[in-house]
Amino acid sequence: MSHFDLIIIGSGPAGRSAAIQAGKLKRRVLVIDRKDRLGGVSVHTGTIPSKTLRETVLNLSGWRERSFYGRSYRVKQDIDADDLKVRLHKTLDYEVDVLEHQFNRNHVETLNGLARFTGPNEIEVATEAGEVTRLTADRFLISTGTRTYRPDTVPFNGTTIVDSDEFLELGQIPRSLIVVGAGVIGVEYATMFSALDVRVTLIEPRDSFLDFIDRTVIQEFTHQIRENGVDLRLGAAIDKVEDAGTHVEVSMANGRHVRAEMLLFAAGRMGATGTLNVAAAGLQTDHRGRLDVDRKTYQTGVPHIYAAGDVIGHPSLASTSIQQGRVAACHALDTPTLPESPWFPYGIYSVPEISTCGMSEEEMQERGIPYEVGVARFRETSRGHIMGLEHGMLKMLFSLKTRRVLGVQIVGEGATELIHIAQAVLNLKGTVDYFVQNTFNYPTLAEAYKIAGLDAFNRMPIPEEYKVRRDEADKSPATSARAK
Repeated sequence: MSHFDLIIIGSGPAGRSAAIQAGKLKRRVLVIDRKDRLGGVSVHTGTIPSKTLRETVLNLSGWRERSFYGRSYRVKQDIDADDLKVRLHKTLDYEVDVLEHQFNRNHVETLNGLARFTGPNEIEVATEAGEVTRLTADRFLISTGTRTYRPDTVPFNGTTIVDSDEFLELGQIPRSLIVVGAGVIGVEYATMFSALDVRVTLIEPRDSFLDFIDRTVIQEFTHQIRENGVDLRLGAAIDKVEDAGTHVEVSMANGRHVRAEMLLFAAGRMGATGTLNVAAAGLQTDHRGRLDVDRKTYQTGVPHIYAAGDVIGHPSLASTSIQQGRVAACHALDTPTLPESPWFPYGIYSVPEISTCGMSEEEMQERGIPYEVGVARFRETSRGHIMGLEHGMLKMLFSLKTRRVLGVQIVGEGATELIHIAQAVLNLKGTVDYFVQNTFNYPTLAEAYKIAGLDAFNRMPIPEEYKVRRDEADKSPATSARAK
């Protein structure tokens, strides 16, 4: 029976970063993953595939050039499923190759198989060959991520009625598509395929969607996707999903029916802990299979067992999972490390992109914080003109009391890249003055920060220290001479 300093179950973003960190600390670490290739859901069915698919769609469809050359413009006229998969497979192969190289370089051991706890410090791993290996460790990290939620009321068949994992293996591009669930995954796929001129109906049982995003931004986003052809139906509970052979039919509680060639069910995910037998280690999961942890150390209720990534729930981002895995590994191996920054960005890779950092206007109102808003439209920037951007906006929120930046929301081209300027200023406790005082490259979309900063600055009261400086300048000899 082999013994390790740290055993990590799952090789997604959290498991990957934890393993590399442990390797750099010269500890004996083992990563177990049930797949025959490392990378977890993030590499094989989640983050990397969906973002690669988005880039492929925008490139082949000529989406970014249509404002100049017309809505019918395409780089490739007849786009099929194989066209979408070429870049996808190349990207995934590269990601796996890089990950395997990082593990080898840091002496991280790996094992493919299905792991389950048999005690607080012991697990057994069943391989596809039928062998069972028993292992022990001083510390464990559970980073198994999530799996798709598949209700019994939906007749999944793997071809015309699919979940988000199966969707990547589509044999042909449908002419019409129903997406159930207007969460991050559903919104991303719905808007991607709308860019391919697929007729998309996006159904959300609730009266709102993406509730953690500022409402002004969601209104702007909703207008854009509807203009792009997405039929968004909110407050539409589903009664029945039927596979009618030639089409899929959805019956809704309001009596309406929707038909399409394919249905993508993307309404929620569950923690992938069902096969781990966590009870044997003294752990319990919630009703969605997720584990509860201390959010500073990522320790579970059993001190030597840690959990990180999507398996612990919100915010369920690959970016935060990477950070969580590193922090968890450092704490587990008694190594000091820097605490996580309080503000981190959200990125939604829809068409158009959405990205936010900090508070929304609704949050500031709930907290009773006096604030001012600065807004910039991408079409107001020269770079926006050059790129042919007809839409896109950046919204910033500032405290009237301290002038500090408290939140930034962006919708439009490059939003997920632009947001990092906001993240830096937020974490460094910067103020609106930063954007007014500093020069931005011209022409760039980042110039929108200065425009939004000036928009708010011109409505905000002038600080007393600024008034003193102005009064002193008025009394200076040079000023007096010019006045005469």
